[in-house]
Amino acid sequence: MRLGTVCYEGCERVVADLGNDRMLDLHLAAEHARENEAFYVDMLSVIHGGEGALALARSLVENAQEAATLLAEEITFCPPILPVQYRDCLVFETHLKNSFAQAEKMTGRPFAIPPVWYDQPIYYKGNRMSFVGHGQDVIWPGYAQHLDVELELAIIIGKKGKDIPASDAAGYFFGYSILNDVSARDAQMIEMPGQLGPAKGKDFDTGNVLGPWIVTRDEVPHPAALDMELFVNGERWGGGNSSQMHHDFARIIEHISASETLYPGEVIGSGTVGTGCGLEIGKRLQPGDRFDLTIEKIGTLSNRIVKP
Repeated sequence: MRLGTVCYEGCERVVADLGNDRMLDLHLAAEHARENEAFYVDMLSVIHGGEGALALARSLVENAQEAATLLAEEITFCPPILPVQYRDCLVFETHLKNSFAQAEKMTGRPFAIPPVWYDQPIYYKGNRMSFVGHGQDVIWPGYAQHLDVELELAIIIGKKGKDIPASDAAGYFFGYSILNDVSARDAQMIEMPGQLGPAKGKDFDTGNVLGPWIVTRDEVPHPAALDMELFVNGERWGGGNSSQMHHDFARIIEHISASETLYPGEVIGSGTVGTGCGLEIGKRLQPGDRFDLTIEKIGTLSNRIVKP
């Protein structure tokens, strides 16, 4: 099942994808069926509702009523969820090798993958308030000249947990989505030698894009092996497969949850798949560019970047 959040007539609605540019307003459908519409106030309510909320949603989809059906032309997409917490990892070796090779050309400094990268997942905590959704514009930050996209698979946490072993981690997944971690490469290059961050290389309004859908975990066998592709203005820049993650999401959750509680609604990014950004192939964004990030089973996340 593919779930999303859209704006319809000025209100945010949780929807299920029906295909053919149609979607079911789950709150309205539950209300019409005299079921528990409180499950569908927002995506976090769905997550907290657990299997009961998902089972009811499946039933509502199977018996979709025309009165609760929305058309793509009537809505705008929001991020499927505003993360309770946002972390982004770096687990694709090809991406790191390609990026370091380009960074050496740009700075004249040598770069090498540190041994710790192979031993444990590396991640940072980002700005959870800067998310936008499918179709919304990304605003070029005024301090940057070199902007880039990053094609990532994201996981949404479905239940609270701490000290979670990798063998149990899949039970904490709610679902998967597409993440575009838009990056200001020039700011990133300046600040990263300070050995703290990233900061303004990643932190600016509209700099994180999520969606358009969350695919529930039952649709994606663990570990995830999904094809991923990046297009800019219709030109394929690159892509790969999520099976190429050096540390899979189970290992990531095991590491992150060590002596730290994970909460429902957290979003964790995989980091960029190999050739899933311009830096790796010597390309950079220009104002007005449109980027389309596609991940198998989830869909396509499309946005453009606008320079005021």
